[in-house]
Amino acid sequence: MANISDLILQQVKKAAGNVEIPSNVQNTVLNGLSESILGSLTQTAAKAGGIEQIKSLLTGQSNAASSPITALAGKLFTGNILSKLNLGNLLNSKLTGLIPTVMGGLSNIIKDQDGDGDVDLNDILLTLKGGKGNSILGAATSILGGLFKK
Repeated sequence: MANISDLILQQVKKAAGNVEIPSNVQNTVLNGLSESILGSLTQTAAKAGGIEQIKSLLTGQSNAASSPITALAGKLFTGNILSKLNLGNLLNSKLTGLIPTVMGGLSNIIKDQDGDGDVDLNDILLTLKGGKGNSILGAATSILGGLFKK
């Protein structure tokens, strides 16, 4: 089964390919985008009705651009990463604008699977809920919190 963190990072790198990110902060930005999206999915999974929201988003039944999950990822990314980097409003806007693209990319990966693929929506949902012994929320929080510690 493909790791949700790896899938997200793969989509982030693909989406960010056309955005000029200063090399000195590129890893911070890409990892921050990934962790913000993962954090949004994990926080949503913990809420009542959250799994259904995620399932709707990841199967393409709801629009990624207008999803509250996407909005939460944007808030996490802005608050935890962009607010500390001073990249300017234009670049911040471009980077935040990648989040719906990444969410749509995740949806496309899942929709393209025909049962014999490497991506299983149920495994992803179980992982987001913490059902496989993974503390993804703890890991995401730790990574986000540790990005700027000196």
